[in-house]
Amino acid sequence: MLVLLPPSEGKASSGRGAPLKPESLSLPGLAEARAAVVDELVELCAADEEKAREVLGLSEGLRGEVAKNVELRTAGARPAGEIYTGVLYDALGLATLDAAAKRRAGRSLLVFSGLWGAVRVTDRIPSYRCSMGVRLPGLGALGGHWRSAMASVLPEAAGDGLVLDLRSSAYASAWKPKGAVAARTATVRVLHAPTRKVVSHFNKATKGRIVRSLLETGAVPGSPEELVVALRDLGYVVEESGKLGALDVLVDEIH
Repeated sequence: MLVLLPPSEGKASSGRGAPLKPESLSLPGLAEARAAVVDELVELCAADEEKAREVLGLSEGLRGEVAKNVELRTAGARPAGEIYTGVLYDALGLATLDAAAKRRAGRSLLVFSGLWGAVRVTDRIPSYRCSMGVRLPGLGALGGHWRSAMASVLPEAAGDGLVLDLRSSAYASAWKPKGAVAARTATVRVLHAPTRKVVSHFNKATKGRIVRSLLETGAVPGSPEELVVALRDLGYVVEESGKLGALDVLVDEIH
């Protein structure tokens, strides 16, 4: 099973570990595309702070994020699972998983990123600021920049098991499963049961809890249909929306 996650907008500090080693990152087929983004982002942020802030969509209060990007090559690196924070990652709680569940997380979780393309939670990266919606002057929209490299790398990473796609639309633009992989792909929408509406907090927190539950139990559904059974066994209220692989999880309360 491969679980596709969005990153978090906010990130933990890089810390004092050894700096980034690009060659150590998973999915080496993305190396050239990664280097292109790193090179342009560092150059942009080092040359003109105001332009960089505009390109990255940062408010005045987030000015310090520009300096963070300048230091991408020298800042300390930490496992991506420690860098990404926020509602989904708080609910997932990687640090509190037992050893077996952590090993499963390292094998099955893939975090999409405007800067790195996609990384495993065990990959060591520095803190940064660059969303998939950014349009860099020399590369254009990052979703488009990543599409070709992802198309050649991600099908192999997906293997022959279930792909559980929990990405937001911006990150889904970088790779859309096709063919046999698409037939094994499930997407999840979290709805507030009384209103049948999507609520951001419900959505992120519930997705984090779903992934944690699957990791803790060691469930390995091989298809969207098997995922429905697994989630219901775990106590979730799940409905099939009628679209291939699309599932609705109904939640009554925010936890």
